[in-house]
Amino acid sequence: MSASDKPLTIFFKDIDKKSLPLVGGKGANLGEMTQAGFPVPDGFAVTVESYDIFLKENDIKHKIDDILKDTDVNDSDNLQGAAKKIQNIIKRGDIPGEVRKDIIRSYKKLTGRINRNKLVAVRSSATAEDLPGASFAGQQATYLNIKGQNNLLIAVRDCWASLFTARAIFYREQNKIDHEKVKISVIVQKMVQSKVSGVMFTIDPVTNNKERIVIEAVWGLGELIVGGAVVPDHYEVQKETFAILSKSISDQQVQLIKKGEDTKQREVPKKIRTIQKIPNEDIIELAKIGDKLQKHYYHPQDVEWAKEGKKLFIVQTRPVTTVDKKIIKKSDGQFKIAETPILSGSAASPGIGTGTVKILKSPKEIKKVKSGDVLVAVMTSPDYVPAMKKAAAIITDEGGQTSHAAIVSRELGVPCIVGSKEATKKLKEGWTVTVDGSKGNVYVGSKVEVVEGKKQKEKVHHEKTATRLYVNLAEKHLAKKTAKKDVQGVGLLRAEFMIANIGTHPKEAIRNKKQKDFVEKLTKDLEVFCKAFSPRPVVYRATDFKTNEYRALPGGDKWEPEEPNPLLGYRGAYRYINDPDVFNLELQAIKAVREKYKNLWIMIPFVRSPNELRKIRRIVAAEGLFESPTFKFWMMIELPINVILINKFIDVGIDGVSIGSNDLTMLITGTDRDNAEVAETFNERSPAVYWSLRRVIKACNKHGVSSSICGQAPSVYDDLVKRLVKYGITSISVNPDAINRVRGVIAEAENDIAKGK
Repeated sequence: MSASDKPLTIFFKDIDKKSLPLVGGKGANLGEMTQAGFPVPDGFAVTVESYDIFLKENDIKHKIDDILKDTDVNDSDNLQGAAKKIQNIIKRGDIPGEVRKDIIRSYKKLTGRINRNKLVAVRSSATAEDLPGASFAGQQATYLNIKGQNNLLIAVRDCWASLFTARAIFYREQNKIDHEKVKISVIVQKMVQSKVSGVMFTIDPVTNNKERIVIEAVWGLGELIVGGAVVPDHYEVQKETFAILSKSISDQQVQLIKKGEDTKQREVPKKIRTIQKIPNEDIIELAKIGDKLQKHYYHPQDVEWAKEGKKLFIVQTRPVTTVDKKIIKKSDGQFKIAETPILSGSAASPGIGTGTVKILKSPKEIKKVKSGDVLVAVMTSPDYVPAMKKAAAIITDEGGQTSHAAIVSRELGVPCIVGSKEATKKLKEGWTVTVDGSKGNVYVGSKVEVVEGKKQKEKVHHEKTATRLYVNLAEKHLAKKTAKKDVQGVGLLRAEFMIANIGTHPKEAIRNKKQKDFVEKLTKDLEVFCKAFSPRPVVYRATDFKTNEYRALPGGDKWEPEEPNPLLGYRGAYRYINDPDVFNLELQAIKAVREKYKNLWIMIPFVRSPNELRKIRRIVAAEGLFESPTFKFWMMIELPINVILINKFIDVGIDGVSIGSNDLTMLITGTDRDNAEVAETFNERSPAVYWSLRRVIKACNKHGVSSSICGQAPSVYDDLVKRLVKYGITSISVNPDAINRVRGVIAEAENDIAKGK
């Protein structure tokens, strides 16, 4: 005993939750669990009293105070320097004799006379660590596979020093915790040589769903999972029934194992890389232990576990610190982002953040991150905390929802996505991205930037390009305004808005013998666009209402069938062939407009075969439209068959094609972008879509046919625009708000080609 009668070391069986001031949060939890009968590996704590004696006899306290007094925690270099000085002072200090003897005595008792060199784990346990509201995840040190008395004493001193790592100092400052009030105990515990390890949350840490227990597992020792070095297996279990609701099995390449005297990373044998890390019965047993832990502590728990042989052990538990926190979306302006994510991973910390991508290769680069940037790294360890605090969002290649980095991100309130696998490769330094930490998605684009209440001015591009830039339009009130922009025509004029504004189903108009009025109204609307853009072309896409949309028109319910899947139903070219009287109304309007304006062309949507296109061409020819040399006949590329048989469609006789990337992507990838359940898998930049774009453009160039694109994709993805230019596309049609930006991208792409890039 010390002079103050406080123990210098104390075994778990004599520790409970009231012992926190003596053994820290981790020690108190381990003792509490031991007394409650949970499967905890035996061990003891080197108490705070031992630490205080060490500081006093080495006259260290005032030295630490002096260094911290002059430390700016927001200056990375200054913070790192101060931390290093303090740690060196502690590591050079002598462990007082009475403390040394007591540690060795308890070590011998723990390991037994026969196994005095038995391996132990040595962990820090701060008095302010693992408390409700501040988990301090990963702020102090852990040393595994420690063997022998001398190595144990060195590890104990290193744990004391870890109280003053840069990340720990920064964390206390951010949480407004007085450094002097934080003391440290050291836990010495029998080493569990785990074949599998992991983390368990007794509440979903991302959604706060209290009815679920989340378990993650990796091969080998558990440090890789909490450090975020590998993507773990992810299991979700329902409370009360303990039914396994879902399992996601990872492909784990490396594991941390003991090799000889060292703990090193080793490759996971190929035969077990992709198999489930623990059997279902272990998942259920762990969930039951987790449920008991929560009931014991009256609070959701963050638990570390390990399996040695056939036995499961609990090596640590702490309160979940993010329960019931409000999700604060960083949305001081409106968001303007792509509809389709460029990257996805595991949702680790909820919220939405937008900023400039900064890719960090190591913690040494954290000063690259400025306030509002998006921090991207292979893995985000607690060493990154100063940069994480500044970040608008965080994205990592590796790690799971229960890595220490993810925990800290949630505590900081910073949106975070982990386990994206390719963020550091797919994202580029300087890109602006929006991160949805609730869904695990990364989008290209940003919120509208506001400077003193005014929109930030965008650089105006006036470059002349070989690739024509068109615009997509539908509303006639935008025609005059949009025509003033630096654009070379309308690449997609949608019929649907004009037809809807007429106020009746075309078949109903015919039945009521009011088709003349229908044609006159459509003619008048078309003239608005043609007059505004003359002599620039206006490519009118004939009506492509689906049956459910046609039914919404007055009188539509009398003429339209109810289809189970309107997307693939009675629409497009087949409708014109089957209902030529309606298509004829459109042709009559086009003829009337072309008497004044020769810049109106026609484009046929959703053509299912070359034979359909041939029939449509005959209908158009019967109206005499082909007699004018300025008239152009285009076809939409929306179906895989359009891509596969592109040469056959060209042979029918067309002047151009326009790729509808929305429908084409849906039909190639089998994904309905309007269905919220699967919309996240809609990917306009799928390799299959790229292959299709290239094939169509190449065929068109070979036959001297114009090629264009009018889907959403080029309005969003600059890299796609560059790819299209490289393929040799004739024109690109975009939304009005994307005209200026895309013109700059086209000019840049053409310049790169000219330079041979």
